[in-house]
Amino acid sequence: MGSGVSSPFVVTVRTGDKKGAGTDANIKIKLIDDMEVVSPEIKLDKTFNDDMERNAEDNFKVPAGFPDSGPIRQIEILRDPSGINPDWYINRFEVKHQRLGETYVFPIQRWIKPNTPLRFQWLDTTLPQDDLNQKRRQSELDEKKKNYVYALHVPDTIVQVKTLPDDEKFSEKYQIPLLVTSFKLQSEAIFLKILSVANKWETMDDLAKVYKFCGMPRPMVMNCWSEDRHFAAQRLSGTNPVLITLCEKIPTNFAVNEEMLKPLLEGASLDKIIEEKRLYIVDLKILEGIKCPEGRVLCSPLALFFVNKSNTLMPLAIQLFQVPSETNPVFLPTDDKNVWLLAKMWYNNADAAYHQTLSHLGYTHLLMESFAVCSNRNLSPSHPIFKLLAPHFLYVMAINSLAVSILVAPGGWIDQTMTMGRSGLFHMLAKSWENWRFDVNGVLPKDLEKRGVSDPKFLPNYPYRDDAMLLYGAIEEYVKEIIDLYYDADEKLKKDSEIQNWAAELSKPFNANGCGIKGMPGGGKFNSTDELRTVCTSVIFMCSVGHAAVNFYQYEAYAFPPNYPASMAGHPPKNKDPLDESHLIDALPDKEKTLDTMLMTQTLSQRATKSLGDFEVNYLFDPPALVAVQRFRGKLQKISKTIRSSDSRRKDKYCILDPTIVPNSISI
Repeated sequence: MGSGVSSPFVVTVRTGDKKGAGTDANIKIKLIDDMEVVSPEIKLDKTFNDDMERNAEDNFKVPAGFPDSGPIRQIEILRDPSGINPDWYINRFEVKHQRLGETYVFPIQRWIKPNTPLRFQWLDTTLPQDDLNQKRRQSELDEKKKNYVYALHVPDTIVQVKTLPDDEKFSEKYQIPLLVTSFKLQSEAIFLKILSVANKWETMDDLAKVYKFCGMPRPMVMNCWSEDRHFAAQRLSGTNPVLITLCEKIPTNFAVNEEMLKPLLEGASLDKIIEEKRLYIVDLKILEGIKCPEGRVLCSPLALFFVNKSNTLMPLAIQLFQVPSETNPVFLPTDDKNVWLLAKMWYNNADAAYHQTLSHLGYTHLLMESFAVCSNRNLSPSHPIFKLLAPHFLYVMAINSLAVSILVAPGGWIDQTMTMGRSGLFHMLAKSWENWRFDVNGVLPKDLEKRGVSDPKFLPNYPYRDDAMLLYGAIEEYVKEIIDLYYDADEKLKKDSEIQNWAAELSKPFNANGCGIKGMPGGGKFNSTDELRTVCTSVIFMCSVGHAAVNFYQYEAYAFPPNYPASMAGHPPKNKDPLDESHLIDALPDKEKTLDTMLMTQTLSQRATKSLGDFEVNYLFDPPALVAVQRFRGKLQKISKTIRSSDSRRKDKYCILDPTIVPNSISI
């Protein structure tokens, strides 16, 4: 390094937004240039100024006369243990080279240990085999494995973290709005309960008044909940649009026949409908035998649908339990109006149990926590795949920890307001996890193909599929672009010890200290970048789009109980004798359960973090990677316009997957 007469550098320090991130310790750095020449120590301190506070930015001018240098390629950080709060979490350093007019970014994103000089490379994005500081890198991973420990909080199901690490807790700016919202809703709940004496609804009109009393929005479904077209549309654009499947043959245990369906098929034969791929089914066999608390009844229904001449999906039949019998008839749209409505309500109650347990909790929240824990255990913060995935893991462990303490705890919301209760939820998760496979159920195109619903020619007007595939494609292109930057040959992937350890641990069973995810591409070893691309694309999709699809429509679906009841009272109909409206009212959850459901689903339906592609924390600073990010954002903007345009022509509005409102992560 040569000498200079004026200050050659300005150092900017961004302290992280984590509890205890700020420090009172003394901080010193050294700069290392492209010739590996190490500068003298630079003490980062401003007299009479409280530097390095949480979520703060501090600028330091290096004293005049400090040696000049070539381009900065590494930085060495040293902090001492002094001060009342010496711990320090640094987000990043930026070193502006005044003479060269260049700014060098060092995204640290780590806690800095005392009395240990730590070196980081410019941009800090390297494969393990290329890292100049491999010893530090391995030491960090060894330490992380002590904090990110696997546990099975729900026996025989999906792996989670044993104890929530401090680094995964909500930041102050996120948690405060969440707590304020919860308090507001609790106040409204108390207000409404004071207004009511009787706990049972008397009429549908009585139920409709509740929204005005508590100042909550009136769900749009109140205008159409009883319509058959709406009931079918819930399979395509409701809060659980991931189950409908092409029916190529009527199951032997579904007691429908040509004669009973004939009035509904617009003159076509059942065989013709099947041949033309216009017959669809939802079979909730997995709910059979689920034991619910307090004698509650949970159906395990089958429902048949067909695409009519107007290309509209319509319901044909519902059988509420798997085994046909005289007390388990097939209900039809041609039955008594209230009998058919009641059958649809019991069906939707079962669908809601599946939705909350599997589509929502199991295969977004819990599964993505499993990936997040495994990533922290095996991928260094310097690894490009860690940086690619990290924005999408934000708060997933924190929200799951909160959910366990509020929603899934004994006597919590699930126990109080949902038919299956906590015990039924656990039972259902275990049954499903036994046969769930990532390469089929966890990859959107494969899932759509398996269900026979990928072709719009046969099942038009499927908004979830159409919008989700647009976003999946954009995510896949973005992921490929990032992966290709760092793995220009499969050989680099095979030699990457961290990514191979990640793959192995995702596949290993829990008793071998793994996640136990079946059907992982490569079976525990990545042999090609195509396999890695599939995994990363699907993980980002599930953390963002997949979760949005099953989460943010919850208030609209659940808040009017006849539409999508979280629980039902009494027993399902056993015959087709005509009923009056009082039978529908008697089957609804009481006022307290209804209110609790409204309040919770309104909370869950709120968005508290940024939109897809607009990351709360930036991890990628490599210029080509930033180009990929910008290209991704540009594609998302185009997709947003496409979805809005499509939605303007839809009978059933479905803007839930507009990328401007899809969050990056599972944060609520």
